[in-house]
Amino acid sequence: MRLTKMRSELAGREAGTERGQIRIALANLAFPTTADDSVRRAEGAIAAAANEGADVVCFPECYVPGYRAPGRRVAAPEGAFLERAWSVIAAAAGRAKTAVVLGTERVADGQVLASALVIDKDGRALGFQDKVQLDPSEENIYAHGRGRRVFQVGALRFGVVICHEGWRYPETVRWLVRNGAHAVFHPQFHEAEAGGYRPTRFCDPANSFHEKAVLCRAAENTCYFASVNYASEGSPTTSAIARPDGTLQSFQPYGLEGLLIGDIDLTLATGLLAARYRSVESDAAGGSGL
Repeated sequence: MRLTKMRSELAGREAGTERGQIRIALANLAFPTTADDSVRRAEGAIAAAANEGADVVCFPECYVPGYRAPGRRVAAPEGAFLERAWSVIAAAAGRAKTAVVLGTERVADGQVLASALVIDKDGRALGFQDKVQLDPSEENIYAHGRGRRVFQVGALRFGVVICHEGWRYPETVRWLVRNGAHAVFHPQFHEAEAGGYRPTRFCDPANSFHEKAVLCRAAENTCYFASVNYASEGSPTTSAIARPDGTLQSFQPYGLEGLLIGDIDLTLATGLLAARYRSVESDAAGGSGL
């Protein structure tokens, strides 16, 4: 698998982390042909990200074994396969010295959850972030997860919100930033629908709200927001990195398989606007009657 590399305007510096800067990679990959293919593609993308000096690489939603979308043939959930796949990918992360945010599914108590497995640079699993807010169309496929957490790899503190959560529930991002995250990764699955709009430029006014939400999640919270989709023909959204001021840092050309590489400056991710949020509950408690 040959991956095309797209770089942000900061990515021409020497590979490696400078003071306050972290290099991230978004693996904008084609949908895997089989569950085993998803593992092979993930291994290849981790090695390619390491060659670009990435500190962390993030994959699309449920990339292992593949998102269970209508019309997509994905093998039945199998806990034993997933355990083997995670071990192989953790070993690849350890060899590459690159942390991984792996879009995956997991089986717990007989239920299938859409999730993300976070793996440190040494190949050690740091834990899962399950998808808590499901799209209504997913409720017969996946179970609701519970809880949210912030991970840390080196100087970078980050969280994960999965697809529908980041589009429709801005509270998920705000919680992470209020709890210390510099960046939020957003694994997603979004492919063309019959008769749907097919953009060629990011945030096209004629397109849906989704890519505008990428910029909003960053601006609302003074954090980086990094969204990663599958590479597919006619996709209505693509992988992109938004800066803490809500401007676009970079995006992957639509339908083009490859890595989107970007350097993020942690000193800009202050979380200022997230920290200034006054909850409805606190306002109500301090309010006065008429």
